[in-house]
Amino acid sequence: MDFKLTEEHIMIRDAARDFAKTELLPGVIERDEKQEFPTEQVKKMGELGFLGMMVSPEYGGGGMDTVSYVLAMEEISKIDASCSVIVSVNNSLVCWGLETYGNEAQKKKYLTKLATGESIGAFCLSEPEAGSDATSQRTTAIDKGDHYILNGTKNWITNGSSADYYLVIAQTDREKKHKGINAFIVEKGMEGFEVGPKEQKLGIRGSDTHTLNFNDVKVPKENRIGEDGFGFKFAMKTLSGGRIGIAAQALGIASGAYELARDYSKIRKAFGTEICNHQAIAFKLADMHTEITAARHLVMKAAWDKDQGNNYDMSGAMAKLFASKVAMDTAVEAVQVHGGNGYVKEYHVERLMRDAKITQIYEGTSEIQKIVISRGLLKD
Repeated sequence: MDFKLTEEHIMIRDAARDFAKTELLPGVIERDEKQEFPTEQVKKMGELGFLGMMVSPEYGGGGMDTVSYVLAMEEISKIDASCSVIVSVNNSLVCWGLETYGNEAQKKKYLTKLATGESIGAFCLSEPEAGSDATSQRTTAIDKGDHYILNGTKNWITNGSSADYYLVIAQTDREKKHKGINAFIVEKGMEGFEVGPKEQKLGIRGSDTHTLNFNDVKVPKENRIGEDGFGFKFAMKTLSGGRIGIAAQALGIASGAYELARDYSKIRKAFGTEICNHQAIAFKLADMHTEITAARHLVMKAAWDKDQGNNYDMSGAMAKLFASKVAMDTAVEAVQVHGGNGYVKEYHVERLMRDAKITQIYEGTSEIQKIVISRGLLKD
């Protein structure tokens, strides 16, 4: 098995690393503290192609593979997970879903703007009582012939107020259960579509997370994605790819925390020597690096599966399950290595620790990943 990156992969990784350090690091603490959406940074990410990395050049994208995408996600996440979740949602949920399942008219109207960063997208599945249980949609879309009337509420929506286009999952025929679910493209500004208050979050505070309300929103028939009843399959397939992006985000948070802890241990002295020379700290660093390396292999395997056209449901779930645990464990240990300074904002690790927790929750909790994995194991 060849673990070497291609020259193109290395170039993309290094470009993302340089961008994160020069454009995202300045002001990252202030954006987190003020819950400030990174408007200028997102604009620059769009200009550099980070918001449509895997989209075909035909629709304004970079035409890159999934390995390139996760390499960029890791580097951006080391510095600012709020920015990387915007990259993740736009790439692996919105753009991928539209390019894979949208019709040509939808791609030309929406995908080209999303891929170039001219517009931003949001993926709207979760509800107050239908988070991981996607079959329990209470948002409804009533068929009125040439349009649908959309009513309901969506919760915890990333890019909630900043998006221009929203992919909304709704129930059209409750008696058909999951076969009665559809996916729709909703545009900001449609009458009856309202953005609720911004959530006050523990981590990824720079991204804007909102509740969305749909009150008799008239959605044209041509904005339905796929055939009638395709919405549940659309959501599940899209989330499978989304897990790879979040696994890469978790990996980046872990890598960033580890690098900060390693570098700090080389300059902080205790008992007459740098603390990295104390076995207690050296062993922590060894454990952190080992787990991060294992997580990286799982993330790369899932990305490779997707690029090869293999089924990646199971490998993506395993990558997300393990990488998110490593992110949380590594960030906690990084705070410990920093001691009292780890509890202070200016050293960054306390923010990474707060950011790490969400990777165990969105795109399905750890328990959901285990369900996906066990189903794959027991399928035959």
